[in-house]
Amino acid sequence: MNKFDYLALDGHALRLFLAVLEEGSVSGAAMRLGVTQSSVSHALQKLRKIVADPLFVKSGRGIVATAHAHSLAREAHQLLDSMRSFASGAMFDPASARLGLTVAANDLQRDLLLPVLFKRVAAKAGRVDLRVIPSGLPSAEMLREGRCDLLISPRPPSGTDIFQKLLFEDRYVCFYDPAVRTAPRIAKSYLAARHITVIYPDNERLEFDRRLAANDISRDISISVPNFYGIPAFLRGSDMLASMPSLLRRWLMKEFAMVPIPLKGEYPPSLTVLPMYMAWHQRFQGDPAHVWLRNLLETTVAQVVSRRPDAAEVQ
Repeated sequence: MNKFDYLALDGHALRLFLAVLEEGSVSGAAMRLGVTQSSVSHALQKLRKIVADPLFVKSGRGIVATAHAHSLAREAHQLLDSMRSFASGAMFDPASARLGLTVAANDLQRDLLLPVLFKRVAAKAGRVDLRVIPSGLPSAEMLREGRCDLLISPRPPSGTDIFQKLLFEDRYVCFYDPAVRTAPRIAKSYLAARHITVIYPDNERLEFDRRLAANDISRDISISVPNFYGIPAFLRGSDMLASMPSLLRRWLMKEFAMVPIPLKGEYPPSLTVLPMYMAWHQRFQGDPAHVWLRNLLETTVAQVVSRRPDAAEVQ
């Protein structure tokens, strides 16, 4: 029988345990949380005595989690959520708050929204630590298991315990190098051209490409890159086309010309629509800090996205 006092269990140890589980190493967890490796090791040793399990064992040059450690992860998240709820109280004062926020987002929403959001939060809160992780193909488990506090995606996960709200809508447009070619004006010339697109490392495709495939529309994809940042170097000086969100015209694609994708009339107009949602778990629905952050994100969106491309920009 385990005689170690379970009342010695504390939130810091649980947070360190989850960090090691997610990072796959003590050093990675220490770096992520800004603590020493010895403090992580001490917390793990304490937890090992409480749960009567090694939690992590050596494997080659690294460590792997035991089956029991994996089974404890969800409960550890729930305990931390309960502690957070217990400590938050009914009132929330941003000026004295110390906030830790993990947001899941891919490159468009990450670079468009999160730098501005961080500056706004940092200006109002006592202290904020932001961690950004890729959302890939979002799943409800990311929110249920506490891998992120907030998720921003065109395709938010669904579930009775998942809340979501539309932040804004953009459209996919066609970018090209005007020094090399003219704009495609009809569907035939657009579909006959060579194209550059994004395929994320987890083999996830852009929503626009998925919709084309669902409507049996094929293009000549000559180049695929793992994120939007890989496109300009290939598009520059070529006669290829890149179908990307129009908001990228603000920074990444400002040297290129853009036109609406010429598929109107022949194909569903919804092909080019790009909605963007935020999603969160129900445990945060009434949390005053989370409500404050969500409201701040909405005002950030209003500031960043409100200026639509001018007519002169869409050639």
